[in-house]
Amino acid sequence: MVDGTIITFFIYVAVLLAIGMYFYRRSTSIEEYLLGGRGMGAWVTALSAQASDMSGWLLMGLPGAVYFLGIGQIWVAIGLLIGTVLNWLLVASRLRIYTEKTGTITLPSFFEERFKDPTGLLRTLSALLILVFFTIYATSLLIAAGELFEEVFSIRYSAAVLVGGGVVIVYTFLGGFLAVCWTDLFQGLLMVFAVVIVPIIAWIQIGTETITNEIERSQVSMTLIPQQKWPFIAILSSMAWGLGYFGQPHILTRFMSVKSLYKLRESMSIAIIWVVLSLTGAVVIGIVGIGMVPGLESQQEAEKVFIYMIRDLFNPWIAGVMLAAILSAIMSTIDSQLLVSSSALSEDFYQKVVKKQATQKEVVWVGRLCVILISIIAMLLALNHEDTIFNIVKDAWGGFGAAFGPLVLFSLFSRKTTWASALAGLVTSTVVFIVWKQMGLGAVMYEIVPGFTVNCLTIFVIDLFSQQKDPAILQQYDEVVRDLRKT
Repeated sequence: MVDGTIITFFIYVAVLLAIGMYFYRRSTSIEEYLLGGRGMGAWVTALSAQASDMSGWLLMGLPGAVYFLGIGQIWVAIGLLIGTVLNWLLVASRLRIYTEKTGTITLPSFFEERFKDPTGLLRTLSALLILVFFTIYATSLLIAAGELFEEVFSIRYSAAVLVGGGVVIVYTFLGGFLAVCWTDLFQGLLMVFAVVIVPIIAWIQIGTETITNEIERSQVSMTLIPQQKWPFIAILSSMAWGLGYFGQPHILTRFMSVKSLYKLRESMSIAIIWVVLSLTGAVVIGIVGIGMVPGLESQQEAEKVFIYMIRDLFNPWIAGVMLAAILSAIMSTIDSQLLVSSSALSEDFYQKVVKKQATQKEVVWVGRLCVILISIIAMLLALNHEDTIFNIVKDAWGGFGAAFGPLVLFSLFSRKTTWASALAGLVTSTVVFIVWKQMGLGAVMYEIVPGFTVNCLTIFVIDLFSQQKDPAILQQYDEVVRDLRKT
């Protein structure tokens, strides 16, 4: 039975590597390697943005949380849906125009050029936070890959982490942004197919009565109102995941890369449909999984429920395809994160600080070497993990949302924000996020809420006393608004 699954996996991995090889010769400039030359189509942009967004969290973390903690986790999914829609409506078009106006291809460089920061601190600190949070994020994905390979192929967890990490390194190293986006298109389609089909077939096979009986036996909460002292705060805390979208570099770069604003509008419709189907399917997997795979005793074990369902439902060949969807979810995010982290080192540090006269070819190769370096660090961290995928993603997602979300929104919608207020907001929000977490207050309210709020208040208050007066910055802002109105 294992042979069919192994062959399917080998075919899947071979396709990824072939895509990386195909785009190897096309990634000759840093803009092509990190942003695809700003020529991506609607379908590639939409599915790449959403596939890189959801990760193994969609097929393992969220179903596991619903299975173990109850239907109340649906508020997280609702918050993510709202955040997705608002991100496409508010941020996508403006960021596409503004980054082209400023001639920037990374978020840290955009902040620096948008506010004309003379110190370089805004870019440097932003790049440093990207490296820290994405290393944490990538670690969670390598953990998911390790658990997947360990369960399917009965190999050691450590070996599974190294194999999964190695595949991602190769095709990201070779093809850069183009390879990442085109593999994401393929992986996004596979993910949504699996997340919709598997729970439907499982539900038909075991029946509603079996699911209901197992839910009652397990005593998992099936009420939408959290059984906590302050249920409203618990709901708000879960929905606050949606705030994270405004500050996720690996998603925002997709907006920068699209060929035209017309394509971006088409991408938005595709992306929203994908998200609705995927989040609904993930929640249903958690519910149906209680009936089909009862008795999982920890949240870490519950995060494998989708794997167990596939194993019990399908023959090895079809199971291999479905399990490849989990690998797709993992790889579609980690490759994007490696590329953005690589850009932070190559574009925002090496070319801006270490060697300003570096050639395009040299910067591309520095970027490729950075992919290897960051991957090695993430793999070492993944080999010694104790927390769940859900919680690790929560930390990294919240860190980005609190630190970068308000900066992105103020940079796109505030004419009077200065580099000083932006830098102050970035620093204070990061400190508040870390302190809130270390004090254990995340059990009451998700850390992204106080971090995001403090960031907004800091920028707003400083802007009241020290507004933007640089005529070049003000003119550029007005040009972006005019360009947006013309489309």
